[in-house]
Amino acid sequence: MPQDGSVPAPVTDTFVADHLPPRELWPVIDTMRPPLSDYPADLNAAVALLDDMAAGGHAERPVLHFGDTVWTYADLKDRADRIARVLVEDMGLKPGNRVLLRGPNNPMMVAAWFAVLKAGGVCVATMPLLRARELTFICDKAKITHALCDHRLAEELEQARPNAPTLERVALFSPLGDGGAELDAAMAGKRAGFVNVMAGRDAPALIAFTSGTTGQAKGTVHFHRDLLAICDLFPKQIVKVRPDDVFCGSPPLAFTFGLGALVLFPMRFGASSVLVEKPGPQVLLEAIAKHRVTGLYTAPTAYRAMLDLVRQHDLSSLRICVSAGEHLPHATWEAWREATGLRIVDGIGATEMLHIFISRRDDDDHPGSTGQVLDGYEAAVMDADGNPCPPGADGHLAVRGPTGCRYLDAPERQAGYVRDGWNYTGDVFRRDEDGYFWYVARGDDMIISAGYNISGPEVEGALLEHPKVRECAVVASPCPERGHVVKAFVVLHDPRDATPDTVAELQAFVKTHIAPYKYPRQVEFVDSLPKTETGKIQRFRLRRMEEERAGG
Repeated sequence: MPQDGSVPAPVTDTFVADHLPPRELWPVIDTMRPPLSDYPADLNAAVALLDDMAAGGHAERPVLHFGDTVWTYADLKDRADRIARVLVEDMGLKPGNRVLLRGPNNPMMVAAWFAVLKAGGVCVATMPLLRARELTFICDKAKITHALCDHRLAEELEQARPNAPTLERVALFSPLGDGGAELDAAMAGKRAGFVNVMAGRDAPALIAFTSGTTGQAKGTVHFHRDLLAICDLFPKQIVKVRPDDVFCGSPPLAFTFGLGALVLFPMRFGASSVLVEKPGPQVLLEAIAKHRVTGLYTAPTAYRAMLDLVRQHDLSSLRICVSAGEHLPHATWEAWREATGLRIVDGIGATEMLHIFISRRDDDDHPGSTGQVLDGYEAAVMDADGNPCPPGADGHLAVRGPTGCRYLDAPERQAGYVRDGWNYTGDVFRRDEDGYFWYVARGDDMIISAGYNISGPEVEGALLEHPKVRECAVVASPCPERGHVVKAFVVLHDPRDATPDTVAELQAFVKTHIAPYKYPRQVEFVDSLPKTETGKIQRFRLRRMEEERAGG
């Protein structure tokens, strides 16, 4: 039953539903076991995570810490309700409209996310560092109609607007909603309360964009049911979230890793999170000590970067540390354990799956493994023909369960990711006789650097727009600090331009065309690139060369 003040409403904009993949291309979705089978038909995830928690005794408990400011569940609900009123009453939002969210990790970004779902919209959160052409692509792919943007990030969005004809309304906000930005003022003028749109458990709630090996972002659609499903699996089984927990971390809320870790998971259990806009190692450690953080989420590279600083900070409040976003080397796990006494919980997830589905426990006895599949999911290691591999053999990781891949308007890509009902993540793993999964390598051209997924072909596309570049290939190069870095092998039109100045010029050029974190940290000029007889670049040979150099 809908809670008080909520009414069911039909979705009037069916664009997302109309552009889901054909049903025969969907993965197997298992929602038959409790609590996944108990979600009401008229579900709105925002209502379940915010309104119901506030009404259930958590109203005056903290939910968000930001600097010296603390928002309670009641505070967050009030602001989300008022923003929802602005969206509907002033900006003309209809249920099913897509709303682009653009901002760093701050309270108003969270309030805006909840407001969109409360109003029946579909959230499309984006990385703060994305440039205009990347935003243009997302706006076009998802047919974005509205945008809520941190006022400090407005410039790139404004540059994208002329090429985003469906984007009708944009409103700017400040981090705490009290800085006089357009949305701040409009929100303050609205009365409290909002009649929630109960979109339904199988209605689209968000589109999460992730880069792929083709260089174009892929939008994965997740339903209201999916948002609760991930809350009732990983954080319940592994993290064991308690109401007095305080979480912090580095992943942006635009990543489903960050959304789950810092918003959905804590709020499902009445806990709170510390939001940090620029979470460098020193800043994270200071936040842990100041706010008595009990749970930390970040990437292996961040754990490595913090090792030399941990003894300068009081980390005694920490009880659990979670790593995801890239493979966790055992050396990093061991060094963190020696420095802090804590065993990092390693996990693997995917934007297509929404969050973690295989995880290590903090007390397991298989160091170096990624762990076991979560209860509620199935995972297997498959050979090239789609048959399960024997224990100890390398193969393609396949998973299925209560969440799964539904690419927006991309049936060919859908058919590549989903086979025989299984989601193929693109990772190579092996499974031992005890059911533990061991990471081997990525199976595509995705570069994972310091926890960021970077498409090599996308970087190549940017480089090829520079007038000095004739052709190029971008691969991952091993790096002890970041796991891997982006390296570009570049053939110039004029070999005389192969100078350090040109390296800097190309790097700066890429930073202005795509998100700066994607730029090639290493550039090597070459006379030619290895190719097949048909002219295809053999990137695997370049990757192998980089691995041999690193090993030697």
